[in-house]
Amino acid sequence: MNLPECPGIYQYLNDKGTIIYVGKAKNLKRRVYSYFSKEHDNNKTKLLVTKIADIKYIVVNTEEDALLLENNLIKKYKPHYNVLLKDDKTYPSLCVTNEEYPRVIKTRHIVKNGSTYFGPYSHVPTLYALLDLIKQLYKLRTCRLKLNQEDIKNEKFKVCLEYHIHNCTAPCVGKQAYEEYCENIQEIKKILNGETKDISKRLYDKMQELAKELKFEEAETMKQKYLLLENYRSKSEVVSNVIHNIDVFSIEEDGNKSAYINYLHITNGAINQAFTFEYKKKLNETKEELLGLGIIEMRERYRSQAKEIIVPFPVEVEMKDVTFTIPQKGDKKKLLELSLLNVKQYKFDRLKQAEKLNPEQRTVRLMKEIKEQLHLEKLPMRIESFDNSNIQGSDAVAACIVFEKLKPSKKDYRKYNIKTVIGPDDYASMEEVVRRRYKRIIEEETPLPDLIITDGGIGQMNVVRQVVEDELKLSIPICGLAKDNRHRTSRLLFGFPAKEIGLKQNSALFKLMERIQDEVHRFAITFHRDKRSKRQTQSVFDNMKGIGKKTEETLLKKYKSAKRISEASEEELSSIIGQSKAKMLKEYLKIAQSKQSVN
Repeated sequence: MNLPECPGIYQYLNDKGTIIYVGKAKNLKRRVYSYFSKEHDNNKTKLLVTKIADIKYIVVNTEEDALLLENNLIKKYKPHYNVLLKDDKTYPSLCVTNEEYPRVIKTRHIVKNGSTYFGPYSHVPTLYALLDLIKQLYKLRTCRLKLNQEDIKNEKFKVCLEYHIHNCTAPCVGKQAYEEYCENIQEIKKILNGETKDISKRLYDKMQELAKELKFEEAETMKQKYLLLENYRSKSEVVSNVIHNIDVFSIEEDGNKSAYINYLHITNGAINQAFTFEYKKKLNETKEELLGLGIIEMRERYRSQAKEIIVPFPVEVEMKDVTFTIPQKGDKKKLLELSLLNVKQYKFDRLKQAEKLNPEQRTVRLMKEIKEQLHLEKLPMRIESFDNSNIQGSDAVAACIVFEKLKPSKKDYRKYNIKTVIGPDDYASMEEVVRRRYKRIIEEETPLPDLIITDGGIGQMNVVRQVVEDELKLSIPICGLAKDNRHRTSRLLFGFPAKEIGLKQNSALFKLMERIQDEVHRFAITFHRDKRSKRQTQSVFDNMKGIGKKTEETLLKKYKSAKRISEASEEELSSIIGQSKAKMLKEYLKIAQSKQSVN
C-alpha cells in the first residue's frame, strides 16, 4: 500500500474486517512502515502485527486534528489493542436547561438539545455545594412547568409551596421579571465556569450603593448573598488571582497495567474542574503517549479552551495557539504538585479497592515492593526469619519462622535447643542454628528460602552470611531488622556492606516487616518460657516417689507453676490430690527448700 507522508490516523483490521488498532502519526508512511520493518521487543506488538489483515487511513491537516480523530475513533470502536479508558460510572453534571425560563438540574445524561452542561463532577459533594449556593443566591424555580411569557401574562399558572417558603421568586405569576431571571441565569453560568470574582465584586458594590441610599433591608440582602459567594470562594483551592484559564495534567503509572491521569482546570486562581481517570495499557504505551491521549480526552470532555497547559514533562502533542509549560517554581509549580498529589491518591484508592476484592493482588504487590527495594532477582515467595532467646545464657534456644506468600506457614516453624554454645553468646547461637537449619535442608533437598531475615543488625547479618554463603555456598539474600532504644522496629538493613532501606512507618511494607519480627520474637520467647517452666517444674517432682505424671499434671493445671504449688497449704493440696499425697509432697518440698538454704 502506498501511504502519504503527511499527518493522519491509521486503522489496522483483522481478517474479519474488525478494527483492532487505531493510531495517529505525523507521517503516516513512516509510522505504519515501522510496524513491519523491524523486530519488536514487546510481545503484544508482535502479536498485533500477526493479526493485521488490512490497513485503512485518513489524512488530516494537522497533528492536532489527528489527535482528536484518533481519540474519537478509539471511543467509537474500542479496538482490542488500544488503551482502554476506564470510567466505572457516569459522573453527574450540572445542566442549565434550554427553556424560556431555564432551570439548573443535576443529570448523568448529556442530551444535545441546546442545554448547557457543566462538569462532570467526580467529587459529588462539590456539585451539591454549587446547587445549594445557586439555590440560596438566586432562588430559581425547580418545577417542571413549561413557562413562557405569554402564558404568564394570561395567568395560566399559580404559585406553589416553594414560593410560600421563600425558595422561589415565582416568575410563573410575574413576581420576578423575565429580564431579571435571565440575568440571574447568566450569572449562574459564570459561577459554574469559575468566574466568581466579578460577581462577588458586583454584589459588594451593589450592597454599598444601597447602603448609601439608606435602603438597609435591600443592602442586608445583598450582603448575605455576597457572604455566601465569598464563603464558597474561600473553600475553593485558590492559588493566585493572576492565574486564569489554565489546564493542569499529571500522570502516575501502575507498572505495565494501568496509568492514572489527573486533570485540573483553573479559572481566576481557583480550581473549577478536577477529574482523575484510568487508562488500561495494551501495548506497553509510554507516559508521553498516554498523557497526550489524556489531554485530548479531557479538553474535549470539558470543552476547555485554555491557552496554556501545565505538564510534568514534554509531551508529543502540537495544538494551535496552545502553550505547554513545565514549571520549575512558583504558583504553577504548586498547581502541578497538587495535581500529582491527587493522581497519587487516586492510584492508592484504586489499589486499595482492588486489593479488597482480590487479597492475592495485595500480596503480589507487597512481594514486588520487597523485590524492588532489596533488588532481588525474584519474588520472595518464601521468607525465613531467626531469633535467639536466653536469660544470661541459661536455657538458650532459637527459633525459625517461615512465611509463604507473606503469610505464616506454622507447620514449617522450627524450635532449636542451643547445643554447642556456653553462656550468653547471640552470634554463636545464631551461627549454630543457621548451620543446622540449612545443612538439613540441603540433605533433605527441601525448598530453600528466597529471603532470610535476621532479628538484629549488621552483626547478626554477617554471621548468617558467613554460614550461608562462605561455608554452605548458598546464594540467598539476607537482610536484618534492627530496633531502636524503645525496642521498636526502626530500620531495614540489606547488602554487604549493609545499607539502610528507608521505610515509611505507616506503609504496608513496614507493617509486614514489623509483623515478621514480632512473630519470630514471640515464637522464640514462648519456646524459651516453656523450656524454663518445664525445667523448674521437673526440679520439684524429680526423684519423688508416690507422685506420678497424672498427679503432676493435675497440680500444674490448678497452680500453673512449681512456685505456687510450694506456697499452697497442705489442706489445699489435700482437697486436690488426697491427704496422704499432700503430706508426702509438703515434707518433700520442706526438705528440698532446707537443702537449697544450706547450699
